[in-house]
Amino acid sequence: MADEQNLDNPSPEVKVNPEVEVTEDLVARIQSLEEQLAAAQDQSLRVAAELQNIRRRAEQDVEKAHKFALEKFAGDLLSVVDSLERGLELSNPDDEAIKPMREGVELTLKLLIDTLGRYQLVALDPHGEPFNPEHHQAMAMEESTHAEPGSVLKVFQKGYMLNGRLLRPAMVVVSKAPAQTPPSIDEKA
Repeated sequence: MADEQNLDNPSPEVKVNPEVEVTEDLVARIQSLEEQLAAAQDQSLRVAAELQNIRRRAEQDVEKAHKFALEKFAGDLLSVVDSLERGLELSNPDDEAIKPMREGVELTLKLLIDTLGRYQLVALDPHGEPFNPEHHQAMAMEESTHAEPGSVLKVFQKGYMLNGRLLRPAMVVVSKAPAQTPPSIDEKA
């Protein structure tokens, strides 16, 4: 009975409603769990995004590796192309003694250029085009009255691109406007 009296008549010091305490504790606990859930979901999304970025970067690296795997090898072959072209330039096409050899060199050069072209190696021969510092290397400037200033007059060495990337710049001579000559004494008079 004493226990029943304690339950029926709580002591005047403790006037706390047990239902209110439980509800406040549950609300605080729910709020804490919701914050933890939101943090875990955010972290999960970040990890998934990072994984997707890593996968995409790896695919791009593999694609670049396939695309530019021949870069060094093709760069080494360019000296062979240059030598064959120089040999043709220096040989006389009318000389009957070297005509068969010249034809063989022409066919070999064509075969090599066609083979390099199948692997997206493209020659840059900018003669007459405007100078482009991204694809051309100016070796000298020359005054010219017949060419537009800033255009390529001569090509010392062709440039090459591999899959849209510059492999070797073209070495060129760039035109500039003729210098203004001061009038002579006779012209002033």
